[in-house]
Amino acid sequence: MHSHDRPSDVIAEQVRRHRTRLGLNREQLAERCAELGAPELTYSALVDIENGRKTKEGKRRRHVTVDELLVLGLALAVPPLLLACPLDTAQPVPSVPAAEPQAPYTLWKWATGQEAPAIAGPIDGRHHVDPRPIGDNGPRWATAWAAAAYPASLHPEFEKRREAAHRAYLRMERADADKDAQTDYFQRLDDLAGVADDMARSGLPVPRLREDWIEDMRGLGMLDASSMITPEETNA
Repeated sequence: MHSHDRPSDVIAEQVRRHRTRLGLNREQLAERCAELGAPELTYSALVDIENGRKTKEGKRRRHVTVDELLVLGLALAVPPLLLACPLDTAQPVPSVPAAEPQAPYTLWKWATGQEAPAIAGPIDGRHHVDPRPIGDNGPRWATAWAAAAYPASLHPEFEKRREAAHRAYLRMERADADKDAQTDYFQRLDDLAGVADDMARSGLPVPRLREDWIEDMRGLGMLDASSMITPEETNA
């Protein structure tokens, strides 16, 4: 097992693990990486990555770039972030050189915008979110992080509410649907419209929706950013 000094060490271990899981040798993985547009991930490069070979100065000979991480994830049929944050282990994993290793799920949460990274400190034995402002007159680090990460919460919330609206719509469309089904449908549409407005205000493109849903939202005055939502394309 590699010493997990850098994220590339974790990635190397996971590449070898998933390659073995799939029954691939390095030549086969290199061929797949080349097909995906990364010919630099040759057999020799994969040997250097997986074995963590060092230079004379004691540095890792081959790190994994972000571009390569995406290719390796696709080639190995595994979400790329799981190569750096394997969630099936309790062993801490590294992030930035100045921070102590973190639990994989902790790193996962701040890499996906769910939680600000607590890497400052420690104070009283605990690490915390950096409280300092950015630059001389910038916002506090935590405030800037929250503003940047906020859009990451909107897409999954939109999908959840769109699915709820879809289920309510199907119930309402049944022949035996009652008034309560229609009321529930309108409530789910209102919930969805709220997230759509939040996305529009954040400068995010709002995913397309059914045209009749948009008409209902507009007719009931649910949308503030009505012009930002376009209907799904339908086959003629």
